[in-house]
Amino acid sequence: MSLLRLVLLAASLCSCLLPAPASASPQLLLPHSGLSPDELMLIVNEDDSLSRQVAAYYQKARNIPERNVVRLHFAPGRSALSPDEFMRLRREIEAATPPHIQAYAVAWTQPYQVGCMSLTAALAFGFDERFCSRQCGKTAASPYFNSPTLYPATELHMRPAMLLAGQDFAQVKALIDRGVAADGSFPTGTAYLLSTADSARNVRAAGFARTAQALAGVFPVEVLHANALAERNDVLFYFTGVAQVPQLDTLQFQPGALADHLTSFGGRLSDSSQMSSLRWLEAGATASYGTVSEPCNHLEKFPLPALAMLFYAGGSTAIEAYWKSVAWPGEGVFIGEPLARPFAPSWRETAPGEYEVRLYSATAGRVRLAFAASPMGPFKPLPLTLALQRGANRLVFSLPREASGYVKMLWP
Repeated sequence: MSLLRLVLLAASLCSCLLPAPASASPQLLLPHSGLSPDELMLIVNEDDSLSRQVAAYYQKARNIPERNVVRLHFAPGRSALSPDEFMRLRREIEAATPPHIQAYAVAWTQPYQVGCMSLTAALAFGFDERFCSRQCGKTAASPYFNSPTLYPATELHMRPAMLLAGQDFAQVKALIDRGVAADGSFPTGTAYLLSTADSARNVRAAGFARTAQALAGVFPVEVLHANALAERNDVLFYFTGVAQVPQLDTLQFQPGALADHLTSFGGRLSDSSQMSSLRWLEAGATASYGTVSEPCNHLEKFPLPALAMLFYAGGSTAIEAYWKSVAWPGEGVFIGEPLARPFAPSWRETAPGEYEVRLYSATAGRVRLAFAASPMGPFKPLPLTLALQRGANRLVFSLPREASGYVKMLWP
C-alpha cells in the first residue's frame, strides 16, 4: 500500500472532537492525525538544573498534565549512559508511564547515547544490540517506519522519543516557542534538497528527483546541486549530505521546519568531530536527527525526506513524521520539539450552520460528510461532498437542517 494511501487511511479510521462553538450547532469531528499533549510523557532529570528548567517550561507551554511527568535522579553532564544504568532508569520510566502514553519528550541534551544505541532508540525499544552496527552491517528495523498507526505504544509496543535539546535554556525555550507557534500555521515555505559533491554522504540525492515528483502540489521543492544553501528566508525542509553545513546563519527557517545532514556523527550533540545536529536547532529548525555511532552510509539509518514531509503534511507531529521516516533508527538520535504540528487541521463556525475547515492533504479527492446524534455513531451520509486538492485546503460549506449532533468528515 502506498504512503499516500496509508496516511489517508489512518486519517479516515480515527477522528477526534475538537472544541466546538458554545451553541446548539452541530460539532465537527476532524481526523485525528497527530499526537496530543495527553499522549506524551515528559522525562526530567531532577539532578540537572537545566533539565528541570526545560521540563517546567515545556509542561506549561504544552499543557502536559502532571501525571504525564516522570522525574528521575542520576548524575548529569555525561554524553552516554551505560546499558546497566539505563535499564534501571527505563524500568522507573515504564513503571510510571500510563498505558495511554504513546511517546516520550526528554528534557535534556545529555546523555544522548546508551552504549552503541542512541538514547531515543533505547527508550523506544529498550537497550538491544540488534539495533547497533557490526562491521557496517544492517541493524534491526523499526516497526514504526512508514506505519499508518497513530498509536505506536498500543499497536507496536514501542514509544518514540525526542530530546528537547539545546546548549542552554534560552536555546531550548526558543525551540519550544517555535514548535508551539507552528501548530496549524500552514507555513508556505520551501523544501530544499541539496545534492552535494560529498559522494560518501550524498547517497540520499539519488532519490531527490522522485521525492520532488511525489511532493508536487503538496510543497514547493527545490533540488539544488550545491554544497550549501544560503540567503533563503523560507526554509521549511532542508536535507543534505555533508560533514559540515556552512552558511546556516544566512537562512530563515519557518516555525516547524525539519532539517538534517547525513554524516556519521551528527548525533554526538556535545562532542562531535563533525557538525552537531544541535546546529540546526540553533539556526532555527524545530527538529533534527543525527547518528551517535558509525552508521556507514546506509540509507535506512537516516530520514527519507519524502516520508518525513508527507507524514508531516498529513497532520503528524514532528516526532511522528521524523520517526516514521527512518527504517533503522537504533543509532540515531531525534532532537527537537516533539508536538510541533504545522499542518494540524482546524475548523470554525463562521455563521449559524456555516463552517470553514482548513486542512492539508497529500492527495486530491472528495470529502464526504456524515452525521449522528452521538460521536460514536451510527453516522448517516449527508448529500454533500467537497473537493480536496493536494496541499492546503480551505473548505467552506453550509450544513443542511437534518445535520445535528456530530458531523464527521471522511475521505478515501
